[in-house]
Amino acid sequence: MLCTNTRFAVFTLLLLLLLVNTANSQTTPTPTPTPDETVRVETEEIKINVLAFDANRKFVDNVRIEDLVITENDVLHQATSLRRIPANVVIVMDTGGELRLVKTIDQTRKTASALVAALQPTAAVAIIQFSDTAEVVSGLTTDRAATAAAIGRTNFGLGSDFVEAIRLATEMLTRNGVENRHVVFITDGTGNSTAGSARTNAMRRLLETDINVHVISYTRLEAAAAERFTRNVNTRPQSATEGPTGMPREMAELLPNGARDSRTAPRIGPTINLDRRKTATWRRRKADLESSEAQMAVITESANGMMVIPSTLEEMIEQTPALARVIDASFVLTYMPKIPLNEKKGERVITVNSKRAGLVVQGKRTLVVKKTP
Repeated sequence: MLCTNTRFAVFTLLLLLLLVNTANSQTTPTPTPTPDETVRVETEEIKINVLAFDANRKFVDNVRIEDLVITENDVLHQATSLRRIPANVVIVMDTGGELRLVKTIDQTRKTASALVAALQPTAAVAIIQFSDTAEVVSGLTTDRAATAAAIGRTNFGLGSDFVEAIRLATEMLTRNGVENRHVVFITDGTGNSTAGSARTNAMRRLLETDINVHVISYTRLEAAAAERFTRNVNTRPQSATEGPTGMPREMAELLPNGARDSRTAPRIGPTINLDRRKTATWRRRKADLESSEAQMAVITESANGMMVIPSTLEEMIEQTPALARVIDASFVLTYMPKIPLNEKKGERVITVNSKRAGLVVQGKRTLVVKKTP
């Protein structure tokens, strides 16, 4: 009996040991962290273009990091780099618009060509046009002959898809490897979607980037021309092609001499407009031009750009060298934000000033940090 009990006890002990070993063999050991698996904190540099002048408003080349003071929402920051690199410029040409009075494709082509001619040869230029639709006519290139040919290929239309043109320009300039980014709009800023928030949203998207936004504006010229059509009685003699027509002016100028002369002959004496709906249309057009000018002024100031508002067509072309100098003279400055971009959304007002005697620095941007979906 004792022997039987002893064998049973030994058997039970062996069974328990076997169960313990089996459980231990199924336990997955916790790996020891390696140095490569340490927690990473993602950071992102912010870029802003700056211009440097002397007391006589001449551009200065020998600017150093220690000459600059950066503030982001009134908090001081230190620059990490300052470079002069060739510009990448997208010229967006407005070649459409049903109610245009002054804006023509010929004038827009001349203005774009003058700007390209004034830029440094190292600047890469792309052409986008918009009328009924928006399209890329030529990509970024330093081949000036190719750019000139692209400008010549632009076409007019009655529509004005400004919002899509903004999207195309933004998409092109935000590709990897593209730095020192500039977009130049030659436009009155109105379009098919101006009644809603589409234009505002497209403009705001530009502020989420480091693209510098410049505008050569038709708004003042178009608004002045539209003024006489907002009144019921007009005493000023006018050419038939000055007013709204059933076909684009470019097409009217291709008519035979007799037909063209009848359309371009001045109308003598006062005219009375009995079409109240047409008067209301031109009043809305003028208001939209004024709204567009104000909005484009805000975007150029917020996006560290330059806005040209000429009072004559000649002045529009004459101002292009000044804009080209601003683009070519830009430094690209980078700094590391003290508050990472992924930690705080909203607007960040960035300003760059000089702490070197005799050096004037111009650099200001409102960066919109978008919310994570």
